[in-house]
Amino acid sequence: MASIQFVRTATVRLHGDDDVVIATRDLAAGTRLDSEGVTVTGRVPAGHKVATRAIAPGAPVHRYSQVIGFASQAIAPGDHVHVHNVAMGAVALDHAHASAYVPTVPASPQATFLGLRRPDGRVATRNYLAVIATVNCSATVARLIADRIAHSDALDGYPNIDGVVALTHGSGCGMDSAGEGIDVLRRTIAGYATHPNVAGVLLVGLGCEANQLGALITASRLDLGPRLAALNIQDTGGTRQCVDEGIKLLLAMAPAANEVEREPVPASHLMVGLQCGGSDGYSGITANPALGAAVDLLVRHGGTAILSETPEIYGAEHLLTRRAVSRDVGEKIVRYIEWWEDYTARNHGEMNNNPSPGNKAGGLTTILEKSLGAVAKGGTTGLMEVYGYAEAVTTHGFVYMDTPGYDPVSVTGQVAGGANLVCFTTGRGSAYGCIPSPSIKLSTNTALYERQRDDIDIDCGQLLDGALTMEEMGQQIFDEMLRVASGAATKSEQLGYGHNEFAPWIIGATM
Repeated sequence: MASIQFVRTATVRLHGDDDVVIATRDLAAGTRLDSEGVTVTGRVPAGHKVATRAIAPGAPVHRYSQVIGFASQAIAPGDHVHVHNVAMGAVALDHAHASAYVPTVPASPQATFLGLRRPDGRVATRNYLAVIATVNCSATVARLIADRIAHSDALDGYPNIDGVVALTHGSGCGMDSAGEGIDVLRRTIAGYATHPNVAGVLLVGLGCEANQLGALITASRLDLGPRLAALNIQDTGGTRQCVDEGIKLLLAMAPAANEVEREPVPASHLMVGLQCGGSDGYSGITANPALGAAVDLLVRHGGTAILSETPEIYGAEHLLTRRAVSRDVGEKIVRYIEWWEDYTARNHGEMNNNPSPGNKAGGLTTILEKSLGAVAKGGTTGLMEVYGYAEAVTTHGFVYMDTPGYDPVSVTGQVAGGANLVCFTTGRGSAYGCIPSPSIKLSTNTALYERQRDDIDIDCGQLLDGALTMEEMGQQIFDEMLRVASGAATKSEQLGYGHNEFAPWIIGATM
């Protein structure tokens, strides 16, 4: 993908073997596509597909030189190709584990950013105080503690603290007190409680919930001390007393939290979560591969990038297994795919329930097509390891984490795993931000960037008219990673996003 140089034309062809091209603007019936030798037979919206050859009923339809579906009726050259004439079908995938793995050549000299070095050697990009609820029943108290501090002058004397955030959720009780569901919740909470971007943490429980404070602390091997405290509402005497005590405990952490200064650190300390939300027909040809080009730079400079959203790599997992450092790593992805197939079947669904209505309006027809564009975020370097949801990421380079496709839940898992920065591509528009890890938003097209300038940090639509090459766009994104990691505020941070986006994955029955 990085070798394509876009020019100002009505369509984009991604591969010589493709049966379709992508419209770069709305095409009216009768529009002649001289480069393809076909005439458009009916209106085709921007970002949607136009057939360049006849496709028989039942025959595969190719984009990216990969199968994205099968013709459900005869398709003529110039026809609009979408859900009305393309359907899902079984595709045989050759995983070819580790067959295309190539070691990464390190960059020299190594890039740096201005980070906050923690005593344990990890590096932060932000410096927050956090109140984390163990259960939905303590969410209001957690928010009251954070809001009372935020709306006072209590932190005015601590300029190096970025703020206080309440991380609340809708789980923690009405669930089994043992097993996968509570293990995932505890792992997620612990990941945030020990995150380098959080300098001081207060855990708040109710007292009678399934996710008991003591069990959480023991199971997660958390150490109560100067930077981590815990309270139960029932043991403290109720709401008012717990709020007052919580404020005292959190503010006692402020002096130590403030004693940090940014200093030059290697880019190897960057761990970036990769996301796409509100995808469209341009996602796989502009923002996603451009982010992939930036990821290749990040990995060459020793950093880590986390690709996720397993339902949104479905049908494209063979492109990742081939890049795996070993067969074992590749097979981990296949096992997660099989888990998701069983999970959706148990819940009377199917993997092609995705794309969403918005994705389809933007030109994406099947989950195969969406997935093939989504994996482009991961660049081209070797896949070094595969992690479960919210597991601590300890391997440098390009890695994978199993998460749902739902963006807030997916990002929550990545941040719990250690991501200190997020890059988020969108084609339809997204209103998302993250605390404690800042989120850089990338638009797939210029029209979206112009429409949501307050939300979007980088316009990758510049690729469509040839203003920038893929390599130049990737460099711009990588430079923005370093700038934001050094303290520059993203658009979502300027708007105040991140206080409602903590969303641990709820697995299992609610009882």
